[in-house]
Amino acid sequence: MTADPVSVPPVPIGVVTASDRASRGVYADLSGPAIESYLAEVLATPFRIVRRLVEDERPAIEAALIELVDVEGCSLVVTTGGTGPSPRDVTPEALAAVCDRMMPGFGEAMRAKSLAIVPTAILSRQEAGLRGRALIINLPGKPASIRDCLDAVMPAVPYCLDLTGGDRLDTRPERIVAFRPKGA
Repeated sequence: MTADPVSVPPVPIGVVTASDRASRGVYADLSGPAIESYLAEVLATPFRIVRRLVEDERPAIEAALIELVDVEGCSLVVTTGGTGPSPRDVTPEALAAVCDRMMPGFGEAMRAKSLAIVPTAILSRQEAGLRGRALIINLPGKPASIRDCLDAVMPAVPYCLDLTGGDRLDTRPERIVAFRPKGA
């Protein structure tokens, strides 16, 4: 009799939507599901989504990020919404408050990709930072922009998680080729 192979549990990935109206049920959250769809398309690693839908309030966003990383064990958390210049857009400030270190290259890459599409991309404040071994990425709220921004940074996400001691993520090379140095 042979032993059954050990099944690896799916990697938890956090998805946070920051939206006053979606959190009150005024309209359906389309951005969170857009992130989930994107991840299903590009990741080869089995994963499960841990979702949070919160209002555009710093304490609520900060609490969701802390819970997803510290309690749920997510080493990747992707947020959507709250990255614009309006007074209610506070997701980057919430990210900075809970992170140990910021990763400015992620925001730069996302804005560069978006700027090639629309001139108002300079108004967006996408950011990324590290909380312990976790990478948290802020995305805009528009589903098409989510795809563009994730395409810009996803090749670096798996290796970033390797370096921080996070979960190993592999991409589907026919969709996104993740960069890893030889032997990594």
